[in-house]
Amino acid sequence: MSGWGWGSIWGGSGKNNKDGPKNAILGLRSTLEMLTKREKHLQNQMDEQDNIARKNVNANKGIAKAALRRKKNYEHQLEQTQAQMLTVEREISSIETANINKETLDAMKNAQQAMKKIHGGLTIDKVDQTMEDLREQHAIGEDIAEALTQGNVGNSVDEDELDDELNELQQEELDTKMLKTGTVPVSDQVQRMPSVGNQESKLFFLYRSTRIFFADTQTVKGKAQQVEEDDEEEELRKLQAEMAM
Repeated sequence: MSGWGWGSIWGGSGKNNKDGPKNAILGLRSTLEMLTKREKHLQNQMDEQDNIARKNVNANKGIAKAALRRKKNYEHQLEQTQAQMLTVEREISSIETANINKETLDAMKNAQQAMKKIHGGLTIDKVDQTMEDLREQHAIGEDIAEALTQGNVGNSVDEDELDDELNELQQEELDTKMLKTGTVPVSDQVQRMPSVGNQESKLFFLYRSTRIFFADTQTVKGKAQQVEEDDEEEELRKLQAEMAM
């Protein structure tokens, strides 16, 4: 069986070749394929000799016995071939496992070297310093942004002036409602009262509201008195007409 290429599998430069495991597996699979064909051939030979023995078991016992002898020889070769096939299959599995282990170890070594290279220039002190520098730069950025926004301070609007203008608009709206309804809306007075912090505006608001209120009240009273006098004159005219009758 040495002529089937075992030397080409295990010898030569294949041991030092990068593809050595792959070539070894390919060689073993080729050998396994050859042994499988031999197994089939031996089985056919056994079947053929068995048929010859059966045909001549009664007619010619010598031929039948010779056929059985050849069958036994083929059977022995078949057993050897099957044992060789089992050995080759076991070797293929061993090489594949060893190759996987080697590839896994090489991958782990490469990962370790890559991590070592990455971490080669890193230390805890350098990381802390980098984070501190980042915080300082963030603080500088905030200071710059604040300084840039302060450039619009000269354009700021006086809040007190806005409050006074708002109060005037509210008072004008209140005056308009009073002239239309003849009464002072209490809810409007409460809601439109200036804030306590602006005392002068508050006093001005109360003074103006009170003045308009009393002026409006006098107007209402005058209208009521005029209506009452008109009613009295109308009633007097009706009485005079009745007496004339």
